[in-house]
Amino acid sequence: MDVKELDAFEAALEQELLKVATGLGKLSGTLLASEDIDVKWKEYAPEYLADAVKNVNDYPEFAVGCAAFAGMAVAHWWDQDWGKHHSEPFATLLGPRGFDDMDDHIVWDLLAFAKGSTEEGVSKKIVECLSASTWTFIRHSSVESGTRDALLAFERACRCMFRIGASIELKRLGYRYHAVPVGGRPS
Repeated sequence: MDVKELDAFEAALEQELLKVATGLGKLSGTLLASEDIDVKWKEYAPEYLADAVKNVNDYPEFAVGCAAFAGMAVAHWWDQDWGKHHSEPFATLLGPRGFDDMDDHIVWDLLAFAKGSTEEGVSKKIVECLSASTWTFIRHSSVESGTRDALLAFERACRCMFRIGASIELKRLGYRYHAVPVGGRPS
């Protein structure tokens, strides 16, 4: 796959995930984003992908799903105190067992959802749905598994999941887009 094909793959997957998240009531048809948050993915991607690729064969949905949890954590930091958290290393996202319990660590310790709470359950179910949709999308694409193209598509899928996770957290925190007329006030 060339860059143009990868960009098209990523854009189509992002639209699919946006549709799923909107259908589940977690977004409103628009991807909420910040350049600060997107830059953090660029920083985290090499370490994230090194861990995730090891899990793809046995736990494919978990491997891609943790990227959404990472996006949620970064968006939470961005809202909370970006000056304090902008330099958090990737290792901060890992749980006591490393990548294996990254999801629990982020949900319980970084987002501070109580164990067994509705917030915890809903966040994990949403990520499960998005991860399943991502793998369905990948399987129905023209990408042949086990190839270099499959790895490149997986990288793009993880970035999509990171951005969707961040968007979901931003919406949960009350962010939304407002139409602002040129030279005017928000409507």
